[in-house]
Amino acid sequence: MHLLVLNGPNLNMLGVREPDIYGKTTYTDLCKMIEAHVREKGVQVTCEQSNHEGTLVDLIQAALGCYDGIVLNPGAYTHTSIALLDALKAVGLPTVEVHISDVGAREPFRQISYIAYYAEKRIIGKGLQGYLDALDYLIERYA
Repeated sequence: MHLLVLNGPNLNMLGVREPDIYGKTTYTDLCKMIEAHVREKGVQVTCEQSNHEGTLVDLIQAALGCYDGIVLNPGAYTHTSIALLDALKAVGLPTVEVHISDVGAREPFRQISYIAYYAEKRIIGKGLQGYLDALDYLIERYA
């Protein structure tokens, strides 16, 4: 099994950006944590991040035939990107939407998720643990 962990805009700034909301762990540390978690389970993982919507669409499209599932933290594109939704629908891979913070308790505009129209599961407000829970969900369901 090979899973894609895809992160949207500003997630490369983990550890720097609003540490009271997102914590002090860096993006590099998050990727290492994810890799160690799945290695124990005999699963391969690739972590990608982009601040550009088109690049994220390209990565989702390229996942077809290469990956068995996607863990997606679309960042701010959660609330704006029909293009990401359409890309997910096009490739048809099992997808879990992850958010580090509790977006439901934040600004009103963060209440909309276009990704939720496709994702089979959403994990919200569990910090970085949400990524591991999402990976475990896909591994248990599809491995």
